[in-house]
Amino acid sequence: MHASAQVNDLYYPPRGMSRRESAAWIGVSPSLFDEMIADGRMPQPRVINSRVVWDRWELDAAFSELPHKAETADDQWTAAV
Repeated sequence: MHASAQVNDLYYPPRGMSRRESAAWIGVSPSLFDEMIADGRMPQPRVINSRVVWDRWELDAAFSELPHKAETADDQWTAAV
């Protein structure tokens, strides 16, 4: 098999993803994903002609900024009581 054919057989996740794909990428439902966009936890989409897509790298960066369970306000409040 030619080397370039091997590269083409590999799977690469798309850089630009639909709303449903983006929600699945971070592990939430599309409706929760919408809430997270509205409150700023997830990035705004980009526009390609008439398509609205989310940048996978921006999703990854936003996901990395989400708090760990021990860092949430509820857990901090419980620990303080």
